[in-house]
Amino acid sequence: MDRHAAEIRAKRVRKKKTDREDARHILQLLVEDRFPQIWVPNWENRDVRQLLWHRHRLVQMRTRIMNQLQAVALNEGLRCKKKLWRERGRKQLETFQLAPWASRRRRDLLELLDRLNPTIAELSQAIEQEVGKYPAAQRLMTHPGVGALTALAFVLIIGEAERFECGKQIAAYLGLVPEEDSSGESRRLGHISKQGSGLMRFFLVEAAQVTARSDAEWRRKYFHLAQRRGRKIAKVAMARRLAVRLYRMWRKQWDYEQWKKFGPHAGKLGTGVGVQ
Repeated sequence: MDRHAAEIRAKRVRKKKTDREDARHILQLLVEDRFPQIWVPNWENRDVRQLLWHRHRLVQMRTRIMNQLQAVALNEGLRCKKKLWRERGRKQLETFQLAPWASRRRRDLLELLDRLNPTIAELSQAIEQEVGKYPAAQRLMTHPGVGALTALAFVLIIGEAERFECGKQIAAYLGLVPEEDSSGESRRLGHISKQGSGLMRFFLVEAAQVTARSDAEWRRKYFHLAQRRGRKIAKVAMARRLAVRLYRMWRKQWDYEQWKKFGPHAGKLGTGVGVQ
């Protein structure tokens, strides 16, 4: 466990900043057993996170390469979107008569793409194997739209569900709550704080969109929010909703079928976890 600097500062009554005062303040907290602590991931946790980051970066590289190849195809009048990566589309792309350097660019990009695909597939398989070591992640995968990547990342980054008392704390920890600038009776909410793991926010946003496509209730809520606030805000709102639900499933040790059986107010049962 490590020490939480923000909570330490909050316990100070007088805002007098000197090394001697800081040392005396820390000593007093230690003597009174009030020294706050934060959870620190172990070596294995940090190492598996590297697997997630490595795959994520390679997927980003592949996406940029594919976008460049799509641009090459569009310049030649070929517009086939995802069909470009099928056998027929690939042959069409390779048969274009291009200028020397344009042809070199196409060849190099295709070679990079062919090298990345098996590497990403290998890393995806490794993630599937790692999920088998985490029963909590396997339960989270029963939720529609949540795959091995999102479930494993959620368990690794949150660490211990018991660290949080409610869904609001999970959303705040992941930076999915708006910043607040209030004065007196005036309350102004801004953009989300984006604190915590940007990788986890990305996975949640992607997973929430998949859930909205596969679940009628989520789809209705997503389109309702999109009409009122716009698609970007709707995506983030659904990602926050998904994070809170995954947290409650983990805290209760439930799979998705159990969640549906006990309903959306499951957080009120037994653990003191309130509905957010």
